[in-house]
Amino acid sequence: MKNDLVFVWENFGPIHADRCDAVADSLGKNYRVIGLEFVSKSAVYEWDAEEGRSFRKITLFPNQHLEDVPTWRQILVMLKYCLNYYRGTFFFCHYERVSILFVELLLRSLGHNVIVMNDSKFDDRERVLWRENVKSLFYLPYSGAIASSNRAKDYLRFLGLKKNKIATNYDTLNLARFVSLSQAPAAPDGAPFLSRHFTIVARLVPKKNIKLALEAFSIYRTKARFSRELHICGSGELESDLKELARNLDISDDVVFTGFIQTAQVARKLATTLALLLPSVEEQFGNVVIEAQALHLPVILSENCGARDVLIRSGVNGFVIEPDNAAGLAFFMQLLSDDEDLWRRMCQAAGSRIWQGDVKEFVSAVASQIATDASPAALA
Repeated sequence: MKNDLVFVWENFGPIHADRCDAVADSLGKNYRVIGLEFVSKSAVYEWDAEEGRSFRKITLFPNQHLEDVPTWRQILVMLKYCLNYYRGTFFFCHYERVSILFVELLLRSLGHNVIVMNDSKFDDRERVLWRENVKSLFYLPYSGAIASSNRAKDYLRFLGLKKNKIATNYDTLNLARFVSLSQAPAAPDGAPFLSRHFTIVARLVPKKNIKLALEAFSIYRTKARFSRELHICGSGELESDLKELARNLDISDDVVFTGFIQTAQVARKLATTLALLLPSVEEQFGNVVIEAQALHLPVILSENCGARDVLIRSGVNGFVIEPDNAAGLAFFMQLLSDDEDLWRRMCQAAGSRIWQGDVKEFVSAVASQIATDASPAALA
């Protein structure tokens, strides 16, 4: 009988399915890969539902909103499925849910490996000591972890997990699939240099800091040799405010708001992009950075983005800015926009680091956790 690898997320989007498919393709001879999602539609993202190719996906509460499902029912239904996998290793996101904490404690008491998947960093927001102490209690059930970056790994150590129990490369995607969706060659090939635009792919919410990007674009337009558009792909509560700001800055003719777009559309949009912008004031990682690098694009991102740790080398394959520095963002936009030789060198450098964002790295992290000691002594 095969052992089980069970992955639990609130909802399966494209990157979640990529990870589980890759694990099943690599480890499927010895393990049965199961994906458990709470609901069939994300409360945050508008992505299409993903069924998966090589693993079995189970939706616990189809056609329901998670906030409408009582905690006690979440616990009972999770236990109904989880206890069917007696020799499993369980990988959980959403550590903060009481229902998940209860199920994790029971699974650990039965001798299962329980692994947390997390991309939070200490610098994501202001931390309060008593709250962090309480949070550390929620991490007690875990025998190991998969973090997204070095800062995320350090934060998990701060919360009590042992250094040798923490793997990295949680945030990954199937690069080959994404490139195929673009229907175009990676940069610097494909769309001509002068026809390319800047792109933001993000929810239109305060932490994504798109207001600063618009201010930077306004500065850039007064100094750049070439006129380019800024394409903003996403939806959210600030959409009308940002459109009004673009009008007030007199840049609305060159700013394109596309609304939310699915993965295939993101790939095609990036295929005609000069550089990705991600100036977030809070960004646990930034999976769109991987998508941009899959097409060999330079990225200008804030120092708050976790992807900076793993994927970006400032001045080599992109630039790192402070999240309150509109002039700095505009300066780097102008550099890339005006200097085709620099842009081409950065495209080549971006292509040399893409392997770090591929799902193969997530598979390696999973494999390192399968042998994690599940004894009570590992509950550090």
